[in-house]
Amino acid sequence: MKLSALSLALAAALSCLPPAWSPAQAQVRLPSLGDSVSEDVGVGAEKKLGDEIMRQVRRDPDYIDDPLLLDYVQTAWTRLVNTARARGDIGADTDGVFAWEAFLVRDRSFNAFAFPGGYVGVHLGLIAAAGTQDELASVLGHELSHVTQRHIARSIASSSRQSLVGMAAMILGVMAASRANSGDGINAAIVGSQAAMMQGQLNFSRDMEREADRVGFNVMTEAGFSPQGMGAMFEKLENASRLNDSGNYPYLRSHPLTSERIGEARTRAQASATAAPAVPTPEHLVMQARARVLGDTTVGALRRVQAQSGESDRSLPTAERMAMLYGAALASVQLREPQRAQATLDAARALAGNEAPVRRAMAMLQAQIWLDSGAADRALAAVEAIDDGSRPLMLLRAQAALGAARGAGLARTDALRRSTDVLQTWVADHPQDATAWSLLAQANTQQGLRLRAVRAEAEERAALGDLSGAIDRLRAGQRMARSGLPGSTDFIDASVIDARLRQIDALRRQLYADANRPPPRD
Repeated sequence: MKLSALSLALAAALSCLPPAWSPAQAQVRLPSLGDSVSEDVGVGAEKKLGDEIMRQVRRDPDYIDDPLLLDYVQTAWTRLVNTARARGDIGADTDGVFAWEAFLVRDRSFNAFAFPGGYVGVHLGLIAAAGTQDELASVLGHELSHVTQRHIARSIASSSRQSLVGMAAMILGVMAASRANSGDGINAAIVGSQAAMMQGQLNFSRDMEREADRVGFNVMTEAGFSPQGMGAMFEKLENASRLNDSGNYPYLRSHPLTSERIGEARTRAQASATAAPAVPTPEHLVMQARARVLGDTTVGALRRVQAQSGESDRSLPTAERMAMLYGAALASVQLREPQRAQATLDAARALAGNEAPVRRAMAMLQAQIWLDSGAADRALAAVEAIDDGSRPLMLLRAQAALGAARGAGLARTDALRRSTDVLQTWVADHPQDATAWSLLAQANTQQGLRLRAVRAEAEERAALGDLSGAIDRLRAGQRMARSGLPGSTDFIDASVIDARLRQIDALRRQLYADANRPPPRD
């Protein structure tokens, strides 16, 4: 199943509603699209719809948590969000309510999309196609502006009787049909919602697209990105629009370019002619290569990337050759060929400069090669030598500490205890981090902390949107606490499990009540 089917479904749900306003009314009723949103679709309702969609998205196989790529996107995204907040685009009504979360989708197509509640999805194909981080930021800024200007709420506000729960149910029905590879099922879900006319993603109006261009441009430039980035991205899209659409640019279908939008983008770029041009940094080239590899992990695709390491054109700039070799090494890691990965990585590192992010990416790939080769101690030492407190290194350090403890046949090691403490502190502030919860569960299991391991497993399921699975694990924890087995008698851990079971069960019941469905019998 492709997550693009989910965004198609959301578009279908929105497109079946009558327009909230017409261009003729815009200057009278809505000078700025984000200034006024119908009370029929409040912030809470939009958040509820977005959260329900994301509970399903996180369980989808195309949802990918690659810590290094996500960290790169998050760096740009955080700058944009902070700038929008400083500008007043993010108001007090949405600031502490919406998620303001960017996430990755394993898909080679050039695409990004906004969901209700402040969620923005980024296809790996977009990262691979963006020539610079500034180009990537221009798309992120555009999608962020759809959220800050409440365009999604505006699209559905005209129908006071529209059921947000029904909309979510229709969207999730399309997802279920997609998982079954049933084209008929998808069409039936869309037709049943009277939205068969919709063929793209969020069908924002032309005025909404122009406003997102304008606001997004201001946000990205004030955040310190080159204003040339948006112009370069428009040129790339314009060139693509002249070609037959092979499915690589679905962004053109959901965000159609008009001569007016292109002209306005060029005018803004010319007005900023004194700004430094957008140029690819070595870090961006490495992230591009990583996105290309992880966007298609079939054996044939990985072999083609591997082959590039031996066919690198020495006339290319050094940074581009380095990135190609890094991608080839990563492809070898994916194919579980550590010796070939090591040789290619050595060649890439020889071309790498002193840019810290590039060195970190190389060191992390080296640690992964050692882990895959059974040299967990070497991997742990390498990670601890560069640990900067970032999420990617924290997670890799936890994997290395686990590998070292298992290899030594020990239940406890100092490194594993330290890593466990760091993970525990992290999830307290980031309870939706399923990857961190998973590693914490493994670390607790390795140390014989059975109740803590079960609780972490439950939190992982909850973070992934599987509330029933979380409840099952918590009930298993309750039974374990009553058994009196070693590692399962801690009163505080048992009390936490009891409290979390009540909270998650109440949330599940509320979701079923919102959907007018009886809760399952456990």
